[in-house]
Order: sequence, then structure tokens, then C-alpha cells
Amino acid sequence: MTVEALLELPDVRRLRTALAARPGMRIEDDGSRRLAAIALVLRPGSASVADPELLMIKRAEADGDPWSGHVACPGGRKEPADHDLEQTAIRETWEETGVDLARDGHVLGALDDISPRTPSLPPIIVRPFVAVVRPEIEIVQSSEVAEAFWVPLAALRERAAWGTAMVAVRGYGERPVTAFRHGAYTVWGLTERVLRQFLQYLDHEQRDSD
Repeated sequence: MTVEALLELPDVRRLRTALAARPGMRIEDDGSRRLAAIALVLRPGSASVADPELLMIKRAEADGDPWSGHVACPGGRKEPADHDLEQTAIRETWEETGVDLARDGHVLGALDDISPRTPSLPPIIVRPFVAVVRPEIEIVQSSEVAEAFWVPLAALRERAAWGTAMVAVRGYGERPVTAFRHGAYTVWGLTERVLRQFLQYLDHEQRDSD
């Protein structure tokens, strides 16, 4: 399937329309916070081309990493050589998963910037980009990634998958958080917030501010 054909899938068309009508809001950078970017990468569904799948990763355990072991989207901090945050998202996706968005995909746009609400986390601004990629790409995990897997958008739309979960929050112990569950995976924190606004774009719902 060509990138042009990908752009005509119904869900992708809806995303393109929503992102064009309402580009993501930006958090003003006062120089006190690091910048980062993530990529919500979609491919045609393996069960049905009309039901795209979202690429997610489980981060490897690492000392000193506040997001160690979390389920997330590919991404990371902006490096001096990155000319903008879109390039950061493309580079980090390539480094972590071997998926080359510049060669095999297309970036549709960006969602709202987000920042951690927990004071114990580093001060950072994260920009989520939405992209599509050809179905035949191969995942090549880096040492930073314990697992990589695809989640059907139909699973994201299941109301029963959203609720609360008890998780270990760094510096706070076990506590209940809002979460998305998919099989053995629990998504919470920044990534859960990103997925919620992604669904609102996808289904053209009026969004509340985060």
C-alpha cells in the first residue's frame, strides 16, 4: 500500500480533517523545561485495512529513567541537531523501533503539547505527532525498548478498556490512576492523556482542555 492510499483510509481522513481544523495548542517555552516529542504511528490493520493499528512500546527497565518500564509511544528528548520537534519524533521513532517515518510514512500533524502534572517528574514539554506508515515495515527494537506491539483503534474505542488502575508511581507508592488497558498492558500518565486527546481528534469530539 502506498502512502497516498494510506491517507485515504477513513480514520486517517478524519484525523487529517480534524488536525487541519484545529492544530494542536502549544505550551510556551520559557527556557526552564526540556523539549521532547513522541509519535503516534498508524498502519493499516492486520485484520482489516479499514481498522488501523497504533504502534506502542514498553520501555526497558533503566536506573534513573522516570518512565522506565512504562507503556508508551516512541519518542524522546530533542537533541541540538534536531531542527524542530517533528524531526525529534522521526529520529526517536527510527532509533527505538527502526521505523523510518521520513521514508515509509507521512506525518499528519501534532496534538496539544503536554507536561507532567507530578512534581517529581522532570520539567518537560512533550509534543505528540500523528503519522501513518506503510504496512510492510519491520520493527527493529533498540536496547531502550523491551517490547513493541500494535493496538487496533477499535481497542482504543472500547469504553470498557478505560477506567482506573493501581500502579506504582515513583515517589508516591501504589496509587489509583486513570488508565487504558489492552491485554496485559496498562497505559497511564502522559501517554494515557495523549491517547485520550488522540481519540477526541479521531472521533471529532469537542475536547476539554487538559
